[in-house]
Amino acid sequence: MTSTPEPLIDRVRSRLASAATEITPAALADAVRAESGGVVGDADMLTALRLMRQEFVGAGPLDPLLRTSGVTDVLVTAPDQVWLDGQGGLRRTDVTFPDEQAVRRLAQRLALACGRRLDDAQPFVDAWLPGHVRLHAVLPPIAADGTCLSLRVLRRAGHSLESLRRLGTFDAVGHSLLLAIVDARLAFVVTGGTGAGKTTLLSALLTSVHPLERIVSVEDAGELAPDHPQFVRLIARPPNVEGAGEVTLSDLVRQGLRMRPDRLVVGETRGAEAPRLTGHQRYRTCRSGC
Repeated sequence: MTSTPEPLIDRVRSRLASAATEITPAALADAVRAESGGVVGDADMLTALRLMRQEFVGAGPLDPLLRTSGVTDVLVTAPDQVWLDGQGGLRRTDVTFPDEQAVRRLAQRLALACGRRLDDAQPFVDAWLPGHVRLHAVLPPIAADGTCLSLRVLRRAGHSLESLRRLGTFDAVGHSLLLAIVDARLAFVVTGGTGAGKTTLLSALLTSVHPLERIVSVEDAGELAPDHPQFVRLIARPPNVEGAGEVTLSDLVRQGLRMRPDRLVVGETRGAEAPRLTGHQRYRTCRSGC
């Protein structure tokens, strides 16, 4: 062999997809040898392994982008349009996929890794991958121009209100105002655009809460990480592939109110959990994302 033809890749893909074993580098190599008749050169073996590893392991060709320092989002809008956001703003990369089906396969495999379903009957998914990466994907025909894949990297930042003031996030007057809100135990909402720093600010506010006060956090995903000794985290759960087992934010607000909180934090307030909060004014810290 002097090249790795697409039919070989397709046969290897089918063999691995039907295998009931973990897809390891050794399993990839065995599958390539089996489907090539056992005669394959080193260069072709490396090419096939690279292509198949991209498809079956991690986030495929997007992995290097996710590991890049300062990157917050990796966005795929077409096989030849892969974008990243972070330091320096939104910019297009030179990463490409062979075709639309390759993007779709990656999106479906990542959804499966989250225990979620992504197919024609359930054409969108929002879930969290290991390593604090949030997955959102939409399949055609909902995504009219092809599969759209969005990966957001959660990079925890342990800032206090004082460190944010030093960074210029707000001035001394704003610093004093925020401390007064926390000390007075007022209800408040943190809102802003994507990447505006809502989670960073709220974590800093919660770090300022007295260490003897108990904080119960209710979130879609575990984004908050305040430096506080009494921080209890409750995480919502989506339904499984059979549509059962869902635990909503509204469910968790009810449970959180029974856990003796001094402060109740609700992340991404956007549904039935919002009016539930209004009847329990003594637990009064909340967050709304947009």
